[in-house]
Order: sequence, then C-alpha cells, then structure tokens
Amino acid sequence: MALAPTLAVIGGGQLARMMAQPAIALGLPLRLLAEADGVSAAQVIPDHVVGDYTDLDTLVKLTDGCAAVTFDHEHVPTEHLHALEEAGIAVRPGPEALVHAQDKGVMRSRLAELGIPCPRNALVASVADVEAFGLPCVLKTTRGGYDGKGVWFVDSPEDCAEPFRAAAEAGVALLAEEQVAFRRELSALVARSPSGQAAAYAVVASTQKDGICHEVVAPAPDLAPQMSGQAQEIALRLAGALDVVGILAVELFETEDGRILVNELAMRPHNTGHWTQDGAVTSQFENHLRAVMDLPLGSPEPRARWTVMVNILGGPDDQVGRLYDGFPHALARDPYLRVHLYGKELRPGRKVGHVNAYGDDLEDCLERARHAAAWFRGDLGNESEA
Repeated sequence: MALAPTLAVIGGGQLARMMAQPAIALGLPLRLLAEADGVSAAQVIPDHVVGDYTDLDTLVKLTDGCAAVTFDHEHVPTEHLHALEEAGIAVRPGPEALVHAQDKGVMRSRLAELGIPCPRNALVASVADVEAFGLPCVLKTTRGGYDGKGVWFVDSPEDCAEPFRAAAEAGVALLAEEQVAFRRELSALVARSPSGQAAAYAVVASTQKDGICHEVVAPAPDLAPQMSGQAQEIALRLAGALDVVGILAVELFETEDGRILVNELAMRPHNTGHWTQDGAVTSQFENHLRAVMDLPLGSPEPRARWTVMVNILGGPDDQVGRLYDGFPHALARDPYLRVHLYGKELRPGRKVGHVNAYGDDLEDCLERARHAAAWFRGDLGNESEA
C-alpha cells in the first residue's frame, strides 16, 4: 500500500525519466503511461503501462486511484483532459491552461488579449494570405511541432507549398509570424502551484542548432537587470493569467533593438531548465512535482555563479551503442562534471543526454561542458588527452 498519493505521468520520454529521481526523494509514487516498452522513463519507473495517450479509456485506467496527472509532453487531446477533470482527476496543468501550449493560434490570440509582446502574426489559409501577411516570414503548424519540426522559413510563394501540404496532412492550421531580427534567444522558467505560490528561475540564454536546443547558459550573460526582470515578470504573469500548475517555460527573443518578445510556451519541464538539476537549489523537476501535488515550492536560487548545459546528441553511425564509453574520459578529466543520460537508442542528431558544468568562471564552464558533450558524441574520439 502506497504511503503517499500516486501521481500519474503521461509520456515516457526523458522529462518523465528525470521526474523519477526527485519523486524518490519526496517519497512520491509515479505511475507512467509509456508509448512503448523500454522507452526512457519506463526504464526507471516500475509502475508503468504501455498505451496510447489519445485513447480516453487508457487514460481513465491510468489515472484510476491517482491524486493527480501531469505530462511529459503536451499532445494529449484537450477533450480527454476535460473528461478526466469531469471524472474528478486533478489535471495539472489543466486543459484550459495546456491548450495555450498545444495550439499556437490559441496562444497568440490569448497573449494579444493580455498585451504580452509577441512577433507580428496571423493565421493563414492560403498562399495569398501569406503574401498579404508579408514575405519573407515564418510558417508554423499550430499543433504538433517540436524541435524545429512544423516550422518553415519561407521567402517566396513557392516555398509555401510544403508547409500547406504538411498542415493539410496533419489536419491543423498554419500560423504566419514575422522573421524577428533577434540578438539571442532567452528562456524564463517559473513554477506555480494550485494555491498560487510561484517561483522564478534565473533567465537563461539558449542556443539552437538545426531547430534543437544545443546549449544553455544560466544566467544569461550580460543581460540588463531591467530586461531580466521583464522576462521573469512576463513568465509569472502568464502563469497566473493562464492558471498554469507546474513548470511554465517561456521562450523569448531578445531583439536587436532591445525588446523582449514571446516565442513559444511549454507547460512541463523544459530543455532550457535542465541546468537546474545541478545548478539550482531545487531543480525544475522537483518543483514541477511539488507544484502539481500542491506542496510548498523549493528555492529556485542558483548554487553557483554560472551553470552551462550542453545537450548530448547522437553522433556518427559508428558511435551507436558506445555512449557509455564516454564516461572514463569525461569524468576523469572533470570530476565536477554532471552527466545525465536518457537511456535512448542513439540516432544521429537525437537528444540522448546532457552535461552540466558549473563554477565561477563562465569560459571555463563553457569549455568543460562543450568538451564533454562533444566527447560523448564522438567528435573528439581521435584527439589526444587534453
């Protein structure tokens, strides 16, 4: 018999996997819905079933007897989440909040109502609509995109054919957005509980490669205090206005003319918050669990002056199956390095882990984290010992 209420988690990826460790420390049982046998989170959460998150009966069975349900991803149909709520399950974040992370059109409309600064945008139903909006621009599917998928930079009417074809096949709408001239990308992460308590993490700078988060620096270097405060205020305001429970990640553009614009929202632990596992008093994963169970939130304060996270991506084909071989060199070279592997099959370009390096010298942290990630990837396999 469980000594604590059980939390259901939908989705078996690395985010659910990384919820397991703080759940153990909190004595919080997790029950997982995994997409397939052996996926990342199913390897570490014994109480799991394999099923389809788009099937309501599966979700009802999963959540039976659970105190609440939360998510590794935002793709559960909104109507199913309403049905779970009507059955008395605490859905956190709830469907009225989560739809703003599921549907970019809904998100843009609501942010406009709230007066939150965003790139100029409009829903488009034809190439003529795109031309009227203005080329060049960015086209995004309103639902289902992630890690650069469902996003196209278009310069001409001919470039619009693929986005409209993909949107039609997926049965979703297209959103046009202006191409923003930005200096860099930032992320503001906050946690919020049902009782309204909130905690804001340091604003970070993130670097993307091929649409995938590559590197995060916490806090964002050379960010004016006023701009950092504005970013945190936007995230806290959105968490309250949208009634978010758990982690809210607000991805932002810092424009070349000194503005902050909201790019995307995520209502779950987020890649730009992985640095908190080793660089903050309370990680985003623990605060997400605390929030969804309505426990007092932990401190988001940094433990070190700087923390750098670099993702480990699947490297050359000849590295497949050899990821663990990276440990002897990486850990011997840097005893302070923290490595997090996801138990995922390697494929070139796939996120399979990340490293965190922290300390008082930013350049040193950057070099250590970049070297370790490259070593695990296989890019440095032929170099001499540094």
